[in-house]
Amino acid sequence: MSYFSGIEKIGYEGEGSKNPFAFKHYDKSQVVLGKTMEEHLRFAVAYWHTFTADGTDPFGQGTMVRPWDKWSYLDLAKKRVEASFEFYEKLDVPFFCFHDRDIAPEGENLKETNENLDVIVSMIKDYMKTSKVKLLWNTANMFTNPRFVHGAATTSNAEVFAYAAAQVKKGLEVGKELGSDNYVFWGGREGYESLLNTDYKLEQDNIARFYHMALAYADEIGYTGQFLIEPKPKEPSKHQYDFDAATTISFLKTYDLDKRFKLNLEANHATLAGHTFEHELRVARSADMLGSIDANQGDLLLGWDTDEFPTDLYATTLALYEIVENGGLGKGGVNFDAKVRRTSFQTDDLFLAHIAGMDAFAKSLKVVEKLKEDRFFESILEERYETFSNGIGKEIVDGKADFHALEKYALTQAPIQNKSGRIELIKARLNEYLFSK
Repeated sequence: MSYFSGIEKIGYEGEGSKNPFAFKHYDKSQVVLGKTMEEHLRFAVAYWHTFTADGTDPFGQGTMVRPWDKWSYLDLAKKRVEASFEFYEKLDVPFFCFHDRDIAPEGENLKETNENLDVIVSMIKDYMKTSKVKLLWNTANMFTNPRFVHGAATTSNAEVFAYAAAQVKKGLEVGKELGSDNYVFWGGREGYESLLNTDYKLEQDNIARFYHMALAYADEIGYTGQFLIEPKPKEPSKHQYDFDAATTISFLKTYDLDKRFKLNLEANHATLAGHTFEHELRVARSADMLGSIDANQGDLLLGWDTDEFPTDLYATTLALYEIVENGGLGKGGVNFDAKVRRTSFQTDDLFLAHIAGMDAFAKSLKVVEKLKEDRFFESILEERYETFSNGIGKEIVDGKADFHALEKYALTQAPIQNKSGRIELIKARLNEYLFSK
């Protein structure tokens, strides 16, 4: 059975193509900055938004028309697997990602739930034997079920903590079985509603204990995937503990976890934290903790996680610049944690949305190549900070200066002359790169 009949394998046709089901910029074999586009971008499809989302929002029922929706429970889960691999092959992506509850339904108890998961994991494993697609990362959904009302690893209920540990234990086993490159922790409800009834220190200590247990079990079973934490400031909690990149890095260093974890950063989560995506990437890169990204964008006029497909070239270019400066994403990738709009309800919209996002990143990668060739940002920074490359500035950087020496210098120096940052000129020049052929 074909779930996407009438749609052929998506290919590269170039900028002149009028075919909506073709790439205009993403040529996976094109070499840019020493690697192919496919190697740089490592695109992944998010199982949850693509195969389980139905368009439901707080004000209305689902609108999505999906050919697999006529089935239910395990039969539905199996049909989604079939549809997903047809989608991966036709879109020609190298990776996919999922939460455990995306691929298999919960049963009456944990034993039955794990049995459901085993059935679907076995099916996915069989499909992977004849497909090039690999699992970029998997994770555990510890936020949907009412048991997680007070959190999972930061819950006030030790029984829930134990259940969450069992769920992640199973997730690590699944990750090993399917060969996932990464395992992600996203603390959907790891936060607080009010400090009035919250033991902040205990909850922080407990989630750190949880992560150390996960590392120990991964080592025990020989799981070698990279561990990632995905920051998000709010929604559904008022305050989530992994607020942003800087907060998460501080937590990891405090609890001696920074050598084993990196960050999976999402553009829309950066927006909710009051940051740009490139800011979050720069913070993580500077700490050598940038691991992977969730590629989407938010609506600046709305105060929630809209998870739109990324089409803002300015944002994708600055994000990719940080990734290139990071030396790539290693085991990570560019996962489209994005959903079609509620009004884009036809099944073929799933392809059109991914094509738009993939082309945006591909176009931006070519822009970054030109920026690097011209040393655009390097030249700007060298000129702006040139006083730290010689004289008293170099003594400061080299650690040779102290307050006595700096006071002596300040007492004898001529009137200070600052230079303009010329930010408007920089933005104008950047626009020329973005819109040039």
